[in-house]
Amino acid sequence: MMKYLRFSLLFLVVACSAPKVVYDYDTKVDFSKYKTFDFYDEMNTGLNELDTKRLTEMIRGKLTFKGLQQSNTPDFFINLASGMQEVYNKNTVGVGIGGGGRNVGIGVSGQIPIGGNQINQDLIFEFVDAKTNQLFWQGIITSSTDENMTPQEREAYLGMIVDKVLSGYPPVKKKK
Repeated sequence: MMKYLRFSLLFLVVACSAPKVVYDYDTKVDFSKYKTFDFYDEMNTGLNELDTKRLTEMIRGKLTFKGLQQSNTPDFFINLASGMQEVYNKNTVGVGIGGGGRNVGIGVSGQIPIGGNQINQDLIFEFVDAKTNQLFWQGIITSSTDENMTPQEREAYLGMIVDKVLSGYPPVKKKK
């Protein structure tokens, strides 16, 4: 029961933070030619080793589900990068004390911050053609994260991130 409660809380936190995904891709590329993939050996993801492993496993699973295969001689390589920034909370409560009379006034005021600061994380997924070494697809997701997540909460969070980002691959060309 506690497991479901934690997952529900994580879902609410993630749902309220509304991750934003931005895609970019080369419009001249034929995405149907990409059937195999692999990860760069030396990725500097900016994440800890456990999160990098979780993320690559989830990406592998999602791309395999989409019909792609991991290969030692891939059609494209995947690079991952991340960045974090602390967003300061601008919500405050003002408190003031004042007095005066006979055209003389004295006042003191201050502000008390409400809540804590928020950590925003950017995760960048880059797909690079193995033959030309050219970037052909990129997905960037920005979401708020909690540094104190349990391993299970991290897995759920990263799973949601991978699902959201890879839902835009391959891009669907709009009919004119």
